[in-house]
Amino acid sequence: MQRKQAYCIDSFARLGERLEDFGCTPRTRALADAAVAANPWFTVGDILFAVDALRRTMLQKEVLSRWLSRYGGEPSGGKGKCVALIMAGNIPLVGFHDLLCVLASGHVPFVKPSSKDAVLTEYVIGLLRDTAPDAVVERYVPGGRYDAAIATGSDNTGRYFRTLFGEIPALIRGSRSSAAVLVGDESDAELEALGRDMFRYSGLGCRSVGLVFVPQGYDLGRFARRVAPRREEVNPKYFNNYRSLRAKLRAAGEPFLDAGTFVLTQGRGFPAVLSDIVAYPYRDMDEVRVWLEANDGRIQCVEGRALGHPRAVGFGEAQTPFPWDYPDGTDVMEFLRALGDRP
Repeated sequence: MQRKQAYCIDSFARLGERLEDFGCTPRTRALADAAVAANPWFTVGDILFAVDALRRTMLQKEVLSRWLSRYGGEPSGGKGKCVALIMAGNIPLVGFHDLLCVLASGHVPFVKPSSKDAVLTEYVIGLLRDTAPDAVVERYVPGGRYDAAIATGSDNTGRYFRTLFGEIPALIRGSRSSAAVLVGDESDAELEALGRDMFRYSGLGCRSVGLVFVPQGYDLGRFARRVAPRREEVNPKYFNNYRSLRAKLRAAGEPFLDAGTFVLTQGRGFPAVLSDIVAYPYRDMDEVRVWLEANDGRIQCVEGRALGHPRAVGFGEAQTPFPWDYPDGTDVMEFLRALGDRP
């Protein structure tokens, strides 16, 4: 392994060590509170989970070595490029993986954190600069000259980003959701693990499961009881969404199962609103495969144990991706390393 890559691995592993006591000190508890104040969709519990997940799945020396060993060495061309990073803010530190990729590939990130997640993002960048003084992280300036861009947002902002960065290589990500496939014999523990992935981050993350394939005749009551979060675990804003949706469905006479903290409806697509989980009763697994293939551009990952899928995850694993679990299945490192061949 080349010296620069080894230094990168060591630097990020030390960053992980610096995050080990996040939430246990007055300063980091205050930071978590400030992040919630800036974005009430965050909870302190979700923030602590996100930081710990980054530390365990992306900032361990063994994980970093395994990940970067796939790419051989430094990018060809040698000179780092200027990469604009436009980050989302729907879940805590959601843009960190892109920052990790840009630095690990030898380029210079120009970061625009979302205002909804700026408190945490800027704190971690500050820790990184302190841990690895050679790490260059710049602030994004609108209208600046960049060699490439990675931008994440809604489908509407995606169209804007494609226009804004149309002259340079760019990875543009829009809205995606995740699904689960059940076969009917899942244990209580598996369903409870699925429930944690469904409601983590109030269902706002692209890896949050909102659509669940179930066999026809499946016991939806047992499912709802096992996956439902307790009232005290639910963000008040999410709970208000649930109560509003429940009232609308009742007024319209629409069928639904009231799970106490969310509603369960039946359909054939991802839910359109928060606090709605859609159950898709299927006849056979071929029906599931056809739907997943036809809707691949809208799917982030598929949770379960019954169906092979390129972005499959086990129960309870959706919200703890490793560095090689790239969003949309697009290898960010390959994209970045190819920039070294450009003049």
